[in-house]
Amino acid sequence: MSKKVTLIEGDGIGPEVVGSTRRVIDAIGVGIEWETCLAGAKVFKSGDSSGVPQDTIDSLKRNKVALKGPLETPVGYGEKSANVTLRKLFETYANTRPVREIPGVETPFSGRNIDFVVVRENVEDLYAGIEYMQTPSVAECLKLITHKGCEKITRFAFELARAEGRKTVHCATKANIMKLTEGLLKKVFESVAPDYPDIESKHIIIDNCAHQMVIRPEEFDVIVTTNMNGDIISDLGSGLVGGLGIAPGANIGNEVGIFEAVHGSAPDIAGKNLVNPTAVLFSGVMMLRHMGEFEAAHTIEQSLLYTLGVERIYTGDLVAGGASVGTKEFTDAVIHNLGKETDFWPVRNYKDIRLPQVKDNGIQPKSSRVVGADIYIQSDISADQLGQQMESLFANAPIKLKYISSRGVIVYPQVKGMSPDTVDHWRCRFIMRDEQVSMKDQDLCWLLDKVQQEYTWMHIEKLNEYDGAQAFTKAQGES
Repeated sequence: MSKKVTLIEGDGIGPEVVGSTRRVIDAIGVGIEWETCLAGAKVFKSGDSSGVPQDTIDSLKRNKVALKGPLETPVGYGEKSANVTLRKLFETYANTRPVREIPGVETPFSGRNIDFVVVRENVEDLYAGIEYMQTPSVAECLKLITHKGCEKITRFAFELARAEGRKTVHCATKANIMKLTEGLLKKVFESVAPDYPDIESKHIIIDNCAHQMVIRPEEFDVIVTTNMNGDIISDLGSGLVGGLGIAPGANIGNEVGIFEAVHGSAPDIAGKNLVNPTAVLFSGVMMLRHMGEFEAAHTIEQSLLYTLGVERIYTGDLVAGGASVGTKEFTDAVIHNLGKETDFWPVRNYKDIRLPQVKDNGIQPKSSRVVGADIYIQSDISADQLGQQMESLFANAPIKLKYISSRGVIVYPQVKGMSPDTVDHWRCRFIMRDEQVSMKDQDLCWLLDKVQQEYTWMHIEKLNEYDGAQAFTKAQGES
């Protein structure tokens, strides 16, 4: 029986690389019925600011699987990236990027047996895209990390390791600096790891991870990390093995899987029969495995490897001034080589990935209280002037100013030996004068009313304490 797949050709070179992959998959006779849909630049230009029309959304809901080309995010019109819109609409929380050395594709790392997968959380973190200009000269981006999101991506990484017969999962974070956000992924990873005793688990700081990827890339098996970290190190990984032209990818959720390369739309070479379709071809292999078509996936993968590693047939991006072929000719060669096998790439016994079903309705602490509040204020006066005015304003109040910070560093009261540069953006931390008393919402409203009579404020954060532990960070210079 045929299986329906949503086909999004994309922009620029998209129709060529997606068309190439469709030709190869059709040639092997899997029996896929392609449902062609639009997304990206053409949709933006039609006036749809999402870049993803309802017809495409409906197709993905029906088919659950899509093969997608690169989408352009136009400058000057449209809103969010259509790629991001698709990921968020279908909660494709697991961005999966294999990094595997291909014999015949020469790089400075050839012969190192590089073979790992970057699993990147795909819908939250800084890429939630929640930004504000708090003052005309100070921008804010909210980094949102959830326990549920961390558990889903962590369990997915372990399940992928099992499905591919891998032995180690590294969790890469910046938990040494961002102890609450990045630290949450580390904490969840360490709580989930005992459920997978057959897989070795290791934590690594993300900058050291990037360093080790270059020094000892063969040491990695699976790396799981947050959204922006994953975006960066997965591109680094592709650079180790030949570049974005051969780097496949997938965005996988519990309901929908979207398979695509990670390279751009390259409009300057579109329609010229120059582009390398390898990345999308390997993405198509990942798609077939996701659909349970393991034999077809193996056949196409081997044909690609034979074409590149045995026959040494390359598109122009993989040779430096040597002989190369066009997109169509490369695709013809892959189709011609279907059924041929190589012996230089160990064959994995791939299995279905068991997608995690995580139910998290929020963590309920045994006790919680609000111990204070940070109010962000815009003012052109100095830190000393602002601090003295605040202390005078609240001199006889049950609430007091604890300190003022600028860009995370205490500037009032002045800390000995510190003289940070400042701007017109101040974080004023208030606590109850009696620190054993919790700050109630009515206290907070009263505080805000007093502040707004004298100053322009733009943001407020409660300082929570859960089960006796502070749920907020200290400023640099705070004891």
